[in-house]
Amino acid sequence: MRSPSPMDFQVVVLAGGVSKNLTPLVSKDVPKALLPVANLPLISYVLALLEQSDLREIIVVVEGQDSAVRVGTWISKAFLDRLRVEVAAAPEDVGSAGAIRAIAHRLFASDILVVSGDLVCDVPPGAIASVHRRHDAAVTAMLCSTSVSAPADSGSSGGKDKVKKPSRCNFIGLDPTKQFLLHIAAGTEVEKDIRFQKSILRAVGQVEIRADLMDAHLYVFKRSVLMDVLEQKGSFQSLQQDVLPYLVRTQLRSEVLANTSSPAEENGNHKLSSQKNQVMLSQLLAKTSTSSFHDHHVIGSDESKHALKRTHKCCVYIAAKSKYCARLNSIQSFSDINRDVTGEASHLSGYSFSAQNNIIHPSAELGSKTTVGPNCILGEGSQMGDKCSVKRSVIGRHCRIGSNVKIVNSVVMNHATIGDGCSIQGTVICSNVQLQERVTLKDCQVGAGFVVTAGSDYKGEPLAKKDKSQ
Repeated sequence: MRSPSPMDFQVVVLAGGVSKNLTPLVSKDVPKALLPVANLPLISYVLALLEQSDLREIIVVVEGQDSAVRVGTWISKAFLDRLRVEVAAAPEDVGSAGAIRAIAHRLFASDILVVSGDLVCDVPPGAIASVHRRHDAAVTAMLCSTSVSAPADSGSSGGKDKVKKPSRCNFIGLDPTKQFLLHIAAGTEVEKDIRFQKSILRAVGQVEIRADLMDAHLYVFKRSVLMDVLEQKGSFQSLQQDVLPYLVRTQLRSEVLANTSSPAEENGNHKLSSQKNQVMLSQLLAKTSTSSFHDHHVIGSDESKHALKRTHKCCVYIAAKSKYCARLNSIQSFSDINRDVTGEASHLSGYSFSAQNNIIHPSAELGSKTTVGPNCILGEGSQMGDKCSVKRSVIGRHCRIGSNVKIVNSVVMNHATIGDGCSIQGTVICSNVQLQERVTLKDCQVGAGFVVTAGSDYKGEPLAKKDKSQ
């Protein structure tokens, strides 16, 4: 990669590895980044978004060497002559902060755009970058709308839990202008009190607490700040749960190199004269086109204190409600996003839907009286027998589906075989699965290569081969 100018951004995509939250959908053969969303690998969506914003030099970090090779092989073929992508392997289970540490030696631009590889959205990253530069921020995070009733954690309690758990929510505190992030707590129990720092409350005067926004895991960091935090805080594993809250908490008593060192600091003199304070404050204000409560806090109300207070800015970009923004970090979100990308967010797939609002590949074969409804995809080379019905579902490539089969609100991956008379509802069927005749599945997940015997009836169960290594 070429060395960027100081005003350039470097882009890092954190693609994960074999996520435990997505078992049994993921495996060593199919890491999270390659899970199909509307028959396209998950990572293709964030790469296409970056390409549309003319961000063509990208570092993709994948957890695990084998997964990195698989992801790199697919990217090199799919985006040949379109993007310059460097795929780097990070150790497994190191978290997003650990993944950045693993590639720290490759980062040299003044600002780093970090995006989760499981993000599916249509918000241009350039908009977040513009906010970041306008405020000369230490970090800028993208927030997007979420349902107030939606759970913050991706786990499912299941029908067997008799004890009702406290509802959990994301609490986000914003300044009155909705430009600065003052508080963030993901997955907080509603019954618990929200602890807020007095210094921030005094400085800003008023805080708006929001429970209808979520962290989209798209950030722009000032490189010097990010590297400083990761070096100082070796125990930090997550950008969302560790690094971002830390920067928010310390923004009025900054311990990071958010601003360039002053001449006095370089000479070892930390006590500046009032005149020099005023000069430095003017320089600080000149660097940004938008004043904030941080700038008024720099000198403080006590004029007898001559030491310049160090601050850094934590900014937000709130995506418009009309924009689509979702993260594929659970089995439920996998199903939801597949549904959305063939429905309300079909523009994200890049497909041209038919007049019937579906996609049936020209090489696919349909039997007599078989119907494929709106918001459905039938992949290349797949075959369906007579009197089948497909509604709001995605069927992959080269599947073999018998007669009298009903598929509703489901995802069927490549090379699956489904026998006559099967009924499939709200289910994910992975690649090379075989369903024998008259199988009924509702709200199940069937792992790759699994065989479901004839006449079986399952509801709300994961079905997968046993791991021989255990």
